[in-house]
Amino acid sequence: MSFRINRIRTIVSITIAFLLFFQVTQSQDTAKITKWVNENLPDLGGRAVLMVYKDGKMLYTQAFNNLSKKQENRQKLKARITGADEEVLLQDYTTTTRERIASCSKWLTAALAMTYIDEGKFRLNDTVGKFLPIMTKYGKGHIRIWQCLSHTTGIKGGDLREWLQGMKNIKSMNEAIEQIAMSPMEGEPGKTFRYGNTGLQIIAAIIEKTGEKDFETAFKERIAEPLNMKNTDFGKKGVPLAAGGAYSTPEDYMNFLTMILNEGEFNGKRIISKALIVEMQKNRIGRDVLVTSSPAEAGSWGYGFGEWVMDSPLAIADKKGAMPDSKRSSAVTSPGLFGSFPWVDTEKKYCAFLFVYNLQHKGRNEKYKELKQVVDGVVR
Repeated sequence: MSFRINRIRTIVSITIAFLLFFQVTQSQDTAKITKWVNENLPDLGGRAVLMVYKDGKMLYTQAFNNLSKKQENRQKLKARITGADEEVLLQDYTTTTRERIASCSKWLTAALAMTYIDEGKFRLNDTVGKFLPIMTKYGKGHIRIWQCLSHTTGIKGGDLREWLQGMKNIKSMNEAIEQIAMSPMEGEPGKTFRYGNTGLQIIAAIIEKTGEKDFETAFKERIAEPLNMKNTDFGKKGVPLAAGGAYSTPEDYMNFLTMILNEGEFNGKRIISKALIVEMQKNRIGRDVLVTSSPAEAGSWGYGFGEWVMDSPLAIADKKGAMPDSKRSSAVTSPGLFGSFPWVDTEKKYCAFLFVYNLQHKGRNEKYKELKQVVDGVVR
């Protein structure tokens, strides 16, 4: 009996020792993440929240707040120009801080579109003229849904800043689409890549036409509410900017990322089919595609539907005019103009979100890669 008891005690001791060793090792590893963010915080805007999720739980969550005097003065100037509350603009970031997420919005809009495709409301290969006659009127009705989702419409459009300015005078989605329809073409649809707002705004209009609800309501009912994203929306006033107008929080956006990581499921509920999650994560930019505009922070990444593919698998079309196809990417992302960097690693089975507000673009792609490499080392 005593031998058996001693054996059990030995097993328990070994187990406890292993768990303690694992906890210490993991703590040492996550310290590397903290060190990286602290060292880079001045270049990230002085405030940041980083969250990492794996195996059904948050592996890492931390807020960083150390605004320099120069960064504080920028916020004070912003308050005077916009009329915003200065104290609010200077508050520390937390996991519930709400801020504009710019092009992180593209992922949300593309995901919303997938829910309609799942229901058969429209298909990836449908032409936009089928739903928006104004596009046909101006000779653009032949553009495909997949081309809108991958920024390959061939329409020459402005960047986010230009769109934000232009949208101030737009009073309806119909006006926004008419403006797009009247814009000049710069290349062949499917063969010309311009990262911007045009394609996803067309998608937003098609969502309204086929769903018979305004875009904001559709997003709330199909994405925000099912994912418990209580503080995420597209501004709730005026015409929503589908490619860059969303506001969110770190907690909210992490719910979205975990749904993507879990191949379309969240808390046991199916939001998007696995098949379409996979389709979103394939590169659609073939070697013969002319890139007319792409942000420096994207580097050499390819593009799927509403998201960059970070390993750029080769995209090939089996026949002329067909949608290019590729293998599924091992990591996808949709960083925003203001610096926030969400990503999902489908190979290492984790997702993460760096939440910041910073207009400094220089060296972003390198920093994104550095951070992911550090986090990869922790979740190995």
